[in-house]
Amino acid sequence: MSDTYNYEVNLQWNYETKGTLSSPVLPSKIEVATPPEFPRGMEGIWSPEHLFVAAVSSCLMATFLAITSNSKNEFISLENNAIGKVEKVDGKYAVTEIRIEPKISISSSGDPDRIRHVMTMCEKTCAISNSIKTKVILSPVFKII
Repeated sequence: MSDTYNYEVNLQWNYETKGTLSSPVLPSKIEVATPPEFPRGMEGIWSPEHLFVAAVSSCLMATFLAITSNSKNEFISLENNAIGKVEKVDGKYAVTEIRIEPKISISSSGDPDRIRHVMTMCEKTCAISNSIKTKVILSPVFKII
């Protein structure tokens, strides 16, 4: 496993505040636009803010899956609900907080405390959350099946 990785993303401006993201190594493209809360923003299209929150949420999922695959912590399902808060700080907008509520289903023989410990490890090892100054709050919810 290498210590350095590169991820290439290309952006093509389309019109107004809308563009298309692509990568030479991925088959699908993503439409992006300024969110509707800002001048000339567009509804119904992924915004940089959505993608930022999604990057943190999906990185935590990938980290969770990596850690659980290397341990005896079994789970049945995982679903994250993530909300990013954007507010003006010192006259500039910033994503100041991301709240993630992982809903984790485990069997009746599972141990929620062990999975909670895995979540704590995820917070410390997720590459995306380690790269940002935004406060990330994880509040796991367990369902015993």
